[in-house]
Amino acid sequence: MTEFIPPARPILGDEERAAVDRILRSGMIAQGPEVAAFEREFSSHFVTDRPTVAVNSGTSGLHLGLLAAGVGPGDEVIVPSFTFAATGNAVALTGATPIFADIEPETFTLDPAAVAAAITDRTKGVLPVHLYGHPARMGELGALADRHGIALYEDAAQAHGAALGERPVGTFGTVAMFSLYPTKNMTSGEGGMIAAADESIARRARLLRNQGMERQYENEVIGFNARMTDIHAAIGREQLRKVDAWTLTRRRNAAFFDSNLRGVVVPPVAAGAEHVYHQYTIRVPEDRDRFVAALREEYQVGSGVYYPIPNHRLASLAPFAPGLDLPETERAAREVVSLPVHPSLSPDDLERIVVAVNTLARAGS
Repeated sequence: MTEFIPPARPILGDEERAAVDRILRSGMIAQGPEVAAFEREFSSHFVTDRPTVAVNSGTSGLHLGLLAAGVGPGDEVIVPSFTFAATGNAVALTGATPIFADIEPETFTLDPAAVAAAITDRTKGVLPVHLYGHPARMGELGALADRHGIALYEDAAQAHGAALGERPVGTFGTVAMFSLYPTKNMTSGEGGMIAAADESIARRARLLRNQGMERQYENEVIGFNARMTDIHAAIGREQLRKVDAWTLTRRRNAAFFDSNLRGVVVPPVAAGAEHVYHQYTIRVPEDRDRFVAALREEYQVGSGVYYPIPNHRLASLAPFAPGLDLPETERAAREVVSLPVHPSLSPDDLERIVVAVNTLARAGS
């Protein structure tokens, strides 16, 4: 029987198991020295020593990061609709209004022209998503933000190690968030990391994650319990030692697909961008859903559709976008398919994926 190729596969080895056991033996399980060490190491590895704050999920990272940056009721934050709902949710949870803008078709990230058209006198900032591991157009978006006196934030949930012009993502905005969910390019089991432009924002984020206090029982603000445990941080520290090699493998796998896939639209990489291929996302213009079903049923190849329903049409977020028309977002939602690109793929797996995609593309799925 042909073995199924999953669309994603977290890699957790003996080192992660030993790290968890070390924390369990220590008796210090909640947030403690392991979290502090993870924050320092993550900062040095990914965001050129910006202050970082570990939290219990990527969504918490977006939410608390925006709050720490001063986003709140009466503000508007421009976001893509073609992304996971957490981006818009985080804005709404601050009391601000998410304003959805269209994407550019090549990279699936915010179109600066669409952002410019969405700016009003209530716009506090713009929150691009480095979707699938490809950087958003931060040069144009940064210039636009400067011109209008608004802030730039970053949703880097899928983009650990991505860069633009050799500048790493997570260093362009006032705040940025990286997700550490199990299917991301590295994981802590669950968690998120906030990267801040300065220590004052980082301190506010630390207060917000810990019931509003820096010292026990001296609560300074109304806060949350969004702490990361030392158990999760220990896993994250081990993953940090491996993620660069995994990224190289993802890029090699993507290059193999680029060279061998036929009849589908493969993902281009913008000039100066360094893609980390959290997803390898193709376009299937005709009958995408039938194509996905045939990959699974006929070839035992898993895939993902990220995202079939744009945020501005979700029941939860549609009230913020009555009558909104985002044509490139809608087209992407109809056409995208993400193929397995994870580091666990064997050469035979890669060949089987190529044969499956090319055969189905020739047959019109």
